[in-house]
Amino acid sequence: MKFMFASDIHGSAYYCRKLMEAMEKEQPEKLLLLGDLLYHGPRNDLPKEYAPKEVIPMLNGVKNKILAIRGNCDTEVDQMVLEFPILADYAWFTDGVHTFYLSHGHVWHEGNLPPMQENEIFVYGHTHVLRAEKKDGRVYLNPGSVSLPKEGNIPTYAVLENGVFSIRGFDGTTVKELAL
Repeated sequence: MKFMFASDIHGSAYYCRKLMEAMEKEQPEKLLLLGDLLYHGPRNDLPKEYAPKEVIPMLNGVKNKILAIRGNCDTEVDQMVLEFPILADYAWFTDGVHTFYLSHGHVWHEGNLPPMQENEIFVYGHTHVLRAEKKDGRVYLNPGSVSLPKEGNIPTYAVLENGVFSIRGFDGTTVKELAL
C-alpha cells in the first residue's frame, strides 16, 4: 500500500494543484494532511496564489482519500466548507506494520511528545522543515511544507511505500528517505 503525507498548504491554490498532480501520479490509498490547509496565519507571508476558495474544491474532490488533523491555522469555519473532518488534534494511522501518531506539531512536538507508545512513529508538520530521522529510539517524520518551506527547503510532500518514507519535491526529486 502507498500513502501520501502533506502539511501546511496555507491556502495556496498553486501548490494545492501541485499536490493534486502528485496525488494523481502517486495514486496513494490515503492522503494524510497534517494541518494548516486554508489560511496562512499572521506569522507567514502569503503563499503563491493565495486563494483558499480555490483550494476548497480541490481538497473536497478527493475527500474520500483524506485523513486530516487540525493545524494551528485551521478553525471551525474551515470545517464548514470542507467535506471531510479536519478538527481532530491528533490521529493514529497504521500501514499494517507500523503505527503512526499524527499531530500538526504546534502542541505536540519533539520537545513535548504526546502520550504515545514507544514503538509508534511520530509524524508532524508545523515547522515547515522536512525531517526523516531516527533519534533516541524514536522515529520522527515531517513531510515539510507544501507551500511555505523554511530553512532553504523546497516545497515537499512525502510518500510511504514498502516501509520507506520518501520526502519528494514536486519536480519528482527525492529530497530525503528513511527506511522504517
